[in-house]
Amino acid sequence: MKIFHNNTELSHCLDGLKTKGKSIGLVPTMGALHDGHLSLVDKGLSENDYVVVSIFVNPTQFNNKEDLIKYPRTLDADVSLLKTISDSTILVYAPTVKDIYDDNVQSQSFAFDGLENEMEGAFREGHFDGVGTIVKRLFEIVRPQRAYFGQKDFQQLQIIRKLVELYHIPVKVIGCPIHRAVDGLAMSSRNTRLTPEHRKAAPFIYKTLKSAKIKFGTKSAKKVTEWVEKQFKKQPLLELEYFTIADTKTLKPVKRKSTKKTYRAFIAVYAGDIRLIDNIALN
Repeated sequence: MKIFHNNTELSHCLDGLKTKGKSIGLVPTMGALHDGHLSLVDKGLSENDYVVVSIFVNPTQFNNKEDLIKYPRTLDADVSLLKTISDSTILVYAPTVKDIYDDNVQSQSFAFDGLENEMEGAFREGHFDGVGTIVKRLFEIVRPQRAYFGQKDFQQLQIIRKLVELYHIPVKVIGCPIHRAVDGLAMSSRNTRLTPEHRKAAPFIYKTLKSAKIKFGTKSAKKVTEWVEKQFKKQPLLELEYFTIADTKTLKPVKRKSTKKTYRAFIAVYAGDIRLIDNIALN
């Protein structure tokens, strides 16, 4: 498996493949890979000749410096996991911070038509500037035909689609289903940091989302939100940060339901000091 730490060498390799008519997919990750990431790579390989998996813990999208320090970095294990899928058609790009940012480690400032101000944007200042900066940079380096993102970060997915639209980037952005553990917990690299007690409690998040979906069929968004908030007050190991029912296009909280719109429920929960997010389609 080819592993690149330098964007110039990666670009040279990709230019050679493209000259031969090979198609390239991209799966951007921050490493600590799990089955959810592998499902994105599988999807990428089913639609492209080669897939570039970037493994880079991006400093500009962390508003909590301690979270950045503690974020798992497991490159050797990640590469071993990717080899179980393919040793020849996956290219790993594991750059240094300097390779991405040179000597200027800061975010570009973006306006994503307000998508960046909702939910995660309201609680993580500057987060989506960091996301936009790194994804735009990866698109410039790899120049893939297709890029794959999980729907667990649905707001991020919509923002990346907006990024591609605003900057006329020639890449097809593909959203892939949320990959879940058997007990329903959305797969995340952060899950490995959960204590046994918090890991046991965490599936309550998805269980509540499923119940909220049923209730949304007959109740208002406000009533469903109040119900969710009450459920989490009964959970001593889980602290609800937010629960929002929003329009999937604008990400604005719904005030009055319309049969002409599609909605999703979004949630962020602290299990100890580990922050978990999830979402579910409601109609």
